[in-house]
Amino acid sequence: MERLETRELGYFVAVAQELHFGRAAGRLGIAQPPLSRAIQRLERKLGVRLFTRTSQRVALTEAGEVLLHEAQRVLAAADAAASRTQRAGKRSENFVVAMKPGIDHGLLPAILSAFAADPAGLPVDIVVGGVGEQTPMIRQGRADVAFVHEHTDLAGLDTVEFLVESQVLLVPQGHRLARRASVRMRDVRDEPLPCWPADRPNIRDVGQLMQLVVLGLIIAVLPETVRRHLREELVCVPVEDAEPTRVMIGWPEGSHSPAVAAFVGHATKHATKHADNMIPLI
Repeated sequence: MERLETRELGYFVAVAQELHFGRAAGRLGIAQPPLSRAIQRLERKLGVRLFTRTSQRVALTEAGEVLLHEAQRVLAAADAAASRTQRAGKRSENFVVAMKPGIDHGLLPAILSAFAADPAGLPVDIVVGGVGEQTPMIRQGRADVAFVHEHTDLAGLDTVEFLVESQVLLVPQGHRLARRASVRMRDVRDEPLPCWPADRPNIRDVGQLMQLVVLGLIIAVLPETVRRHLREELVCVPVEDAEPTRVMIGWPEGSHSPAVAAFVGHATKHATKHADNMIPLI
């Protein structure tokens, strides 16, 4: 079969996301007829229908759904390859570490000190962001390593475990469970719990989450490190049967970067050395 081109995959993704050829053409900055012909050529090349078309609507076929998933990964990988190549060609480019606040449990200064003394070490930029922002930075070539939680989408990353901690229930002081010595997950099954990335409402960081808990809009099961940043209106209750949460260090899949290897090596060495005291914050 003839090899697919990133340009035609980009055309396909635009139509698949818009489900409207006119809007997709406008988004791409081209006329609609050439776009329609490009999609038809792509279907002939693959030997499958990617869309069902009527006068009322455009919909993806099952084959189209598969291609959308794969094409998005291919285009993201191509963008990341270009970004990493450009960064590699700039001698002054720094080593970028992406993280959420507190996820390193205070170990990052020691890690950075060891990394700076390593022959493979580079000047470091730290990018602190909200929930779900770290792994896209790796996939897009905008970061070299990231501290992430294991429930994050880790596609396109190689990872190693950094640290582990137990979980607690975060509730307002007046909540029915606030005075309990401990709880089990069944005790909170009917409560409004956020999902990560949070769905109701859209939660980007722990400060925002705590405010919503204070207001009584949600409660949350979080890694125990949240105690270190606890607002006075809130209470933490141990959750007996909650799965431990793991912080991972992630980097581009298949990377051969000496700087990445050095950073990960120092990070895991410090994590092992201080394992009894290290607990992450989400």
